[in-house]
Amino acid sequence: MRFIKFQGFGNDYIIFEAGEVAAVERFDEFVRAICDRHYGAGADGIVTLSRAERAAGADFVAHIFNADGSEAGLSGNGTRCAAAYLHYTGLWSRAELRLQTQTGVKLYSLRERTGDGHYWFDSELGQPRFDSASIPMLTDTLMERVVSYPLVAGGETWPITALSIGNPHCLIFVNDFEAVDWRRAGGMIESHPRFPERINVTFIRVLDRDNIEIRIWERGVGETLSSGTCSCAAAIASIVNGKTERRVHVATPGGRIQVVWREDGEVVLTGRADIAYSGQWLGSQSAR
Repeated sequence: MRFIKFQGFGNDYIIFEAGEVAAVERFDEFVRAICDRHYGAGADGIVTLSRAERAAGADFVAHIFNADGSEAGLSGNGTRCAAAYLHYTGLWSRAELRLQTQTGVKLYSLRERTGDGHYWFDSELGQPRFDSASIPMLTDTLMERVVSYPLVAGGETWPITALSIGNPHCLIFVNDFEAVDWRRAGGMIESHPRFPERINVTFIRVLDRDNIEIRIWERGVGETLSSGTCSCAAAIASIVNGKTERRVHVATPGGRIQVVWREDGEVVLTGRADIAYSGQWLGSQSAR
C-alpha cells in the first residue's frame, strides 16, 4: 500500500488513494498500526482520497482518521496535506480544489508552490456553530452560545467557550501555559461526560488584538504541534470574547497560522503543507 506523508506545521498525515486501502478489513486497527510512532510509519492521522462524483459539487472525497482509528469530520491541516498530495502527484493542477468531507465541501486555493512538495493554501473551512446541540455538548438547557461556561473537571472549574467548526472544540483562556497542567486537563476534558462525541481542547494565551498563542490537546490524538480546526476555533473564541479582531495570527508550537473570520461567516485558514516522505506499507493491517 503506497502512501505519501505530509505535514502542516508539524501536524503530520499519511495520505492514501482510496484504492490502496480498499482491501483493509479492520480499518481502525490499521490506522492505529500505521500511525504508531514506534512500530508504524508515525502520524497524527491519515487521509484517504477518491474521485468525487460530478453531482457532488466536489473534485475529490477526503476521509480523515485520527491516530486512534476514529473518523474525524474535518481536519484543517489534514485536508491541506491532502490537497498538497493531489498537486504533488499531478492528480490535480488547477488553482482551486474542492474536497468533500463529512462536514461538507471545502475550498482550497493554492497560493504558492516552492520547490518540490512545498505548498501554501487558503482553506475555506465553513462557518462555526455555537449552540450546545451542534457542538454537541450536554447542558441542562439548550444554549445558543457556550461562553464562559463553568465546566467542572478534575476538581476544578474551567470557564470554557465551546463551538463546532467541523469538529467539536473546547477553548480555555490562560495567562501562562506553565502555570497550568494543560495536558492533564486536556485529557480529562476530552472525555468529559458533557461531550458525548469527545472534544478537542485548546488553551489560549492572548498576546494582543491580532495575535494569540495556543496549546493543543486533540481528540483521538493527544498533544499535537498544530491543528487547523483548533487554530480556527481558538481564533473564533478570541473574537466572540472580544479579545481580538477578526484577522488573527495563531502561534502554535509547530508554526504560525493566519485565521480570518470573514463578515459573511466563512472561516479561512492560510497555512502550508510540506512533503515528508513517500513509502509502501508492508506491516500488518492490525494494531499491536
